[in-house]
Amino acid sequence: MPGQGKTVSKSEKKVMNIKQVADYLSVHTSTIYKYAQRGTIPAFKIGSDWRFSAKHIDLWIDQKMNNNSK
Repeated sequence: MPGQGKTVSKSEKKVMNIKQVADYLSVHTSTIYKYAQRGTIPAFKIGSDWRFSAKHIDLWIDQKMNNNSK
């Protein structure tokens, strides 16, 4: 039910579009689009538009950084 359970912070709920993620990662929007289509980056669709949870993008970055440091 709404209003019950764990409180989610605003940063955990932040959702970005392709351009915002591309800017955040300093890559071209076409790269993010390809990654989303392939399932390389955590993403979901709303209608025909890709969206990205900031929390999941940060976790994905952490995972990539940890894998590269091994």
